[in-house]
Amino acid sequence: MLIKTPDPIKPSEITDKQLYLDRRKFIRAGAKLGLTGALLNTVSLTGALAGTKLSTVRNNEYSTDEELTPYDAVTSYNNFYEFGTHKSDPSENSGKFKPQPWSVVVDGECMKPGTYSYEDVIRPHQLEERIYRLRCVEAWSMVIPWVGIPLADVLKRFEPTSDAKYVAFTTVMRPEEMPGMRRNVLDWPYREGLRIDEAMHPLTLLTVGLYGEVLPNQNGAPIRLVVPWKYGFKSIKSIVRIQFRRKMPRTSWNMSAPQEYGFYSNVNPEVDHPRWSQRKERRIGEFLKRETLMFNGYADQVASLYSGMDLRKNY
Repeated sequence: MLIKTPDPIKPSEITDKQLYLDRRKFIRAGAKLGLTGALLNTVSLTGALAGTKLSTVRNNEYSTDEELTPYDAVTSYNNFYEFGTHKSDPSENSGKFKPQPWSVVVDGECMKPGTYSYEDVIRPHQLEERIYRLRCVEAWSMVIPWVGIPLADVLKRFEPTSDAKYVAFTTVMRPEEMPGMRRNVLDWPYREGLRIDEAMHPLTLLTVGLYGEVLPNQNGAPIRLVVPWKYGFKSIKSIVRIQFRRKMPRTSWNMSAPQEYGFYSNVNPEVDHPRWSQRKERRIGEFLKRETLMFNGYADQVASLYSGMDLRKNY
């Protein structure tokens, strides 16, 4: 159901998606319309389809000013093995996936466990847009304008106890809608985890959209993580369970190939993947490779989390 804003903006004034491709154009257009960073057309998220505009406030404190990856590439070149192992499989095979209605189970070491609807999780918070780099272990990267909520703001509502040292996440399991799950590529359902201080870090985003619109199925609808200083597989998609844990949780890729994927999975160009180097990456849409940055370029913000740790051993 559409909810009109007090001062509705004409459809002809809505910033076109293509303007995102030139950040300076977008800023100029926003200033011309008097937007001060607000995206348009507030909507009820229950039942909202991919492509629906979201209302959000830009948060430039955490955004990069690097050139954005084109929308078509962001939504057609994906890792989401639940829909298939090829990069084009998620966009081609996710049409039958139903991201609404949705609920998330919260349990473990917290004072307010329960089953929460998607709206219960999202509604109390102001959405933000943050332009983050996303780095994958296959040596490719993107720059994406994500829309979401600081994960810490959501987790605090469940009142984790002092025993909560980690946060575990689980992806939905629906093989009838997610054909990749019919193959034993991984031990389904997909599982990921963060240390509690990583989960509470202000860079960690619980994400519901990109490019100012509701998340497409292939990008993790309706709710996913974005942890920008870690490799992309840590940013778990289509989350149905959040569990506060005393001990380090098992994670899917570490379970599948522990010699290749550690629990932390921080971007560290000094640690090679056993089958390829991590020292350089290719930004989608570019021909030449660039140097990979420690913590994906977020070292100033997150390096203190790992003070004194051996980041070769804790890869």
